[in-house]
Amino acid sequence: MTKLTGLRVRRLSLPLRVPYKLAFGPVTAFDTIIVDIVDDDGHKGMGEATILTGYTSETIDGCWQTVCRLAKTIVGLDADAAKDALSVHHQATPFAVTALVTAIEMMQGHPLLKPTPDSRVPLLATLNATEDAEIICEVQAHADAGYTTIKVKIGWDVADDLARTRFIQSCLPPGVRIRVDGNQGYSRDEGIAYASQIEPDGIELLEQPCHMDDWAAAKAVAAVSNVPFMLDESIYGPDEIERAAALGNVSYVKLKLMKAGSIDNLAAQLRLIRALGMTPVLGNGVASDLGCWMEACIARTLIDNAGEMNGFLKPVTPLFRDPLKVMDGAVVLPSTVPSLGDLGAFIKDTHSFGGL
Repeated sequence: MTKLTGLRVRRLSLPLRVPYKLAFGPVTAFDTIIVDIVDDDGHKGMGEATILTGYTSETIDGCWQTVCRLAKTIVGLDADAAKDALSVHHQATPFAVTALVTAIEMMQGHPLLKPTPDSRVPLLATLNATEDAEIICEVQAHADAGYTTIKVKIGWDVADDLARTRFIQSCLPPGVRIRVDGNQGYSRDEGIAYASQIEPDGIELLEQPCHMDDWAAAKAVAAVSNVPFMLDESIYGPDEIERAAALGNVSYVKLKLMKAGSIDNLAAQLRLIRALGMTPVLGNGVASDLGCWMEACIARTLIDNAGEMNGFLKPVTPLFRDPLKVMDGAVVLPSTVPSLGDLGAFIKDTHSFGGL
């Protein structure tokens, strides 16, 4: 049985092309941790954690310290023993554990990371414009590029958000619809006001308008929503998925690999969502090339709607030596496992353990 002989962890800051506007503030750079791992047969794997306030209770400093601490403890273990040792920390530090475990799963040749060459996974586009003329141009540009689903951020002022949503609806080309994402920006009453007044034309779903821990607000908003309702930040695993199903009126549940703890866990959770009568959505708009590639590989067989793993398009510089390609609104999966390019300009800290 092969053993883990070396790990390297690198902390990066990845400047974005344009600020990513969220209800809790604009994001100008991704705080990303990359894990490299190798066993004594020379098999290699990589994993990622990108930390964003509101998506996890972990901070970038805390996650970095945890990844370094846990990496040191699994050198010399066989792969399965290492995954078991890491799994006990998943609830407390999901992003840190996922970065390490997915690196091991890649090293082991996980079957979901072996897509059919040049297979494609449809993506959604993100609308950044706020002025009417710019909105019209950006919506049309996304449609011309082949996107049929566009993410629209709300969660600031209900009246302004309703007016902007209606304007966006008025300029949607045929066959294009929007996902409206509140990013936890509303109170219960604000969420109810928005959800009960929005017109359904061209809207696929309304996502997480209230705080992740406020399940009573989620239930109240879902009950009056004029469009299908989705939970995202509230979901960390099977318990929350079952709780979402029990709420009633929850049509969609979104997952992110970085929360799941492993590829195997993520696949099981996606299947559970369907088994409970809801529709799974997958993807992280706040992940770099590596995390997005992994999610796209998984989505290829387990998801049938637009993937949200478009974070790799946001940094100024791609991390992969051969950047992922997007054609007709879909990411094209390469036939071989991608490799990282030169990360030197983005590295803020690095540690190696064992022989790597």
